[in-house]
Parts: sequence; C-alpha cells; structure tokens
Amino acid sequence: MAASSRPAQPPLLSGKQTTLQAQRLGEALPCLRAAYEQALGRWLGDPVLRLVGVPFITECYRSAERQNELYAQGRTKPGLVVTYKRGGQSKHNLGPPTPALDVAFRLADGSVSWSGLLLSKFARLMKYADARVVWGGDWPSFKDRPHFEVLGYEAKGGDERG
Repeated sequence: MAASSRPAQPPLLSGKQTTLQAQRLGEALPCLRAAYEQALGRWLGDPVLRLVGVPFITECYRSAERQNELYAQGRTKPGLVVTYKRGGQSKHNLGPPTPALDVAFRLADGSVSWSGLLLSKFARLMKYADARVVWGGDWPSFKDRPHFEVLGYEAKGGDERG
C-alpha cells in the first residue's frame, strides 16, 4: 500500500491554549520571556522538531497556595512528588514577573509529554538564547526537567529546587 501523500502536520495549540500561553509568558521576567520566545522560534523553525511536538508553558508565576498544593502531591495527596518547596520558597512564587517557568510538549496526537529527551533538546535552545537560564534537568539531585529559571534571583530557603 502506498504511503499517504499528505505531509505530516505539526501539533497545534488551541485558541484557548494560545491565549493561556501569552498570559503565562507575560508573567515571566523579560529576559526569561525573550529566551523562551527565541528557543520556541528555533524549535518551530526546525522541520523535524516541530513535527515531534510543540513546547508550551505549563506554569510560570504560582501563588503560595498553588505551591502548597503541589508540595502536598506525593505526600498527603495522591501523585508523584513534583517539588521540594513549600509556598513562598520557590522561584515560581517570586513576582510576577517571575524568574521561573515550566514547559511540556503538545504531541501530534494531542497528548501532553514531559519527555526528558524533548526537554533536554529544548533546554539547549533556552540556554543558548540566554546564558543566565538554567535547566532543572542539570541539577545534581532532584531532576526538575520541565523547570527553567534565570540565575541571580534567589528564592527564600537558598535551595535551587522549585
């Protein structure tokens, strides 16, 4: 049987998701916003990467209450532990504008992925865009692969994990 002659289509964000992305990006420090936009542009400009998935921001600024909800996950609520920071201790709690954002990928089938491989590829683009950006996947202990932050903005508590 012959393969379809229709070219593969990249995954797309819905109108609501696009609006939410703009809102979240508006919560980021200008240098983090610029690094994300540059990395996203390079990603979408690559004919192979854009077919794999579309990066999108899952969280940027978060309230202390939201941080405490995430802290409870894997402890007093079901799910995996996703943070070691309580409300007020995370870089996500600074601002807005905030020096931290989290990324996932919308895949062609519409699902969401936090693939370490995709995130590591995106991390290279983020770090290339601005040398002040650090990736949680590079941390020696708790690997927070969706997490990107700008150096020089210290959260309370002195630990980098968000």
